[in-house]
Amino acid sequence: MDLSEPQVMGILNVTPDSFFAGSRSQTEEEIAVRCNQIVSEGASIIDIGACSTRPGSVPVSEAEEMERLRMALDIVRRELPYSVISVDTFRPDVARMVVEEFGVDIINDVGDDKSMFRMVARLGVPYILMSSKSTMREILLDFASDVQQLRDHGAKDIILDPGFGFGKSLEQNYEIMGELEKLQVMDLPILVGISRKSMIYKKFGFTANEALNGTTALNTIALIKGASILRVHDVREAVECVKIVKSLNGQIVK
Repeated sequence: MDLSEPQVMGILNVTPDSFFAGSRSQTEEEIAVRCNQIVSEGASIIDIGACSTRPGSVPVSEAEEMERLRMALDIVRRELPYSVISVDTFRPDVARMVVEEFGVDIINDVGDDKSMFRMVARLGVPYILMSSKSTMREILLDFASDVQQLRDHGAKDIILDPGFGFGKSLEQNYEIMGELEKLQVMDLPILVGISRKSMIYKKFGFTANEALNGTTALNTIALIKGASILRVHDVREAVECVKIVKSLNGQIVK
């Protein structure tokens, strides 16, 4: 996958408690419909999560997370056998299972367990590294240290996620978005996941259900500042953002 052209990652949550109800798919039919929708609307990556990381949530057991993922991955691989799949997990053994049993292509880690570094290096898959630090300076220092550790273990394809909504106040999220271009000094692809998050809806006093417009605005800003991947609930709108920014940059848009 050529990340010199921005890609869209569509979210498929096989959980009953993810913060945005519209992203939850639990039955076999719902999962099949959602994965096909993600691809038909233009996403190049399906990101599957089976353990909610919303603020205040209690993680399910590792066994429950694996059971949910096995069900979902079996359906997605049957429906879309050639799709690029990312799994959102913070558990090394879950990462091992989904890669070894289902050939998952990317591990998207929102945890801080450094043993994941050794696991993804062993598995040889691209890895999304997230920071829960609260300032751009701290994020850059965090990434510099972690990327070196990953490379020491032999990991190669590393994608950086500044972690909007993780360990940051509402104001700090916007400060980091305002400095997002500074991450380009790392010379690695950048993933931005701000879709319908509280940094949008708390600012205006409504709910995640009403946060699409703010999401679209911030996705556009993120692309202008160098984002390579947008992780979103609303794929069609994000794909439109990519096409608009490509037009601004003088690229041919299909």
